Amino acid sequence: MSFAKVTATTCPPEVLNRCFALVDCNNFYASCERVFNPRLRDRPVVVLSSNDGCIVARSNEAKALGIGMGKPFFQCRHIIEKHKVKVFSSNFPLYGDMSRRVMAVLARFAPEMEVYSIDEAFLDLCGCGRLDRHDNLTEYARTIRATVMQWTGIPVSVGIARTKTLAKAAAHLAKKSGKAKGVVNLIDTPFIDRTLENVKVGDVWGVGWRTRQWFLNRQITNARQLRDMDDKIIAGRMGIMGLRLVNELRGVSCFSLDTCPPSPKSILSSRSFGRKTSSPEEIRGAVATHITIAAEKLRAKRSAAKLLTVFLLIKHTGKKFNRDSHSSVISLPRATNNTPELIRYAIHETDRIYQNGGVYVKAGVMLNDIIPEHHVQTTLFSTGNVTSGRKLMEVVDRVNRDMGYKILQYAVQIPARSSRARRDHAHRRYTTSWEELTAVTAR
Repeated sequence: MSFAKVTATTCPPEVLNRCFALVDCNNFYASCERVFNPRLRDRPVVVLSSNDGCIVARSNEAKALGIGMGKPFFQCRHIIEKHKVKVFSSNFPLYGDMSRRVMAVLARFAPEMEVYSIDEAFLDLCGCGRLDRHDNLTEYARTIRATVMQWTGIPVSVGIARTKTLAKAAAHLAKKSGKAKGVVNLIDTPFIDRTLENVKVGDVWGVGWRTRQWFLNRQITNARQLRDMDDKIIAGRMGIMGLRLVNELRGVSCFSLDTCPPSPKSILSSRSFGRKTSSPEEIRGAVATHITIAAEKLRAKRSAAKLLTVFLLIKHTGKKFNRDSHSSVISLPRATNNTPELIRYAIHETDRIYQNGGVYVKAGVMLNDIIPEHHVQTTLFSTGNVTSGRKLMEVVDRVNRDMGYKILQYAVQIPARSSRARRDHAHRRYTTSWEELTAVTAR
């Protein structure tokens, strides 16, 4: 099989004339904490994962101190205490709300947008009619940055290019370079080779750690060397996706915006307990909480699940590293996203796999075989009013969305409160809890 190199003469004009912008929030979790506490500016800040286990976000000041991403918190405690680093437990309700605000602002600047992650979005600037007040795309990107900062308080970096892969690389450089002032434009630049030389091969979008090592073993260290590799070698290692990747680095657009992401194939919700427990009530409550979270995600996607998996992780007493996972899979009579219905099945399976005297450290659920909500069919033996159940879930979701996270909960969840994840450095949620709104005193 032969692979011909894609060139400008083999591509339609619309592929070569595309224009993408990647907007990436800088140190997003740390920036969210700074929005409501200006005293944190210019101070090193880190955010911890669930159970305060690892460091998942760092401000630039914390990075300069040598605090590594993903490092266990206890290993960095001496640096944190020495330099008085401000530490926060993860505050996902706040981060999710701030992400929605940022994306709402970005949607004003382009006819089409793909929300790539909680802190990144691709904008399609091709044919955008909003550039008449700006001299060029760079100035337009600076307006985007200024508007997001003014309206949300979150700093962002913007990378502009003909392809999504190049835009991703440009945004990476915009975040690292002080001269760029937050914007790198690779459209028709004569310095594209020099720019790609400054992008490490491991930082190229789509290159995983195994592939990165494979490239490094062959002296391929930057994006320019990757772009100039022989197509047969790329195809042999990475297949068709690798060919698309290098063609994107050559300026030929192979990935379009995904404005309608597909429904997830599965939804997982799990978390370690804040402490070890043997209480069946606490374990049932934890499983019910995970079902509630997973069902909310299902309804947000207007989907329903046919398969439910419940799993518990048990630690054998006296054996430091010996852990066993007990799980149960149930095929539901009909696909559903109704929380009480899913809780009923999950609790039944939890009681079945629970072992008396076991010391449990983690619980979770997974929903599989997901289909669109409107494809759900009732069975001959279905009981209850499906319409009333759907309306109840709509009310519960609306109250929790408008009045605060987890305002309405199910009684079975209450015993799990004593074994919640550790949040020794928890802070206020500001935008998702009425009790934690910022208080302002005027004199």
